[in-house]
Amino acid sequence: MTFDSLWTALALVLVIEGLLPFLSPQGWRRAVSQIALLQDGQIRFFALLAIVAGVAVLWF
Repeated sequence: MTFDSLWTALALVLVIEGLLPFLSPQGWRRAVSQIALLQDGQIRFFALLAIVAGVAVLWF
């Protein structure tokens, strides 16, 4: 992976992260408020799942 592709991947993540609040601010606000109610362990578990999924996608 080159340094340019790393910047491209970061830019793509930012675009994807911005889509939901842009398209549905109310839905995004509702989702964030529900996430805020989760315990730290639950948040860490879902973050770990995201990390493992990301590594799996990069691997394959």
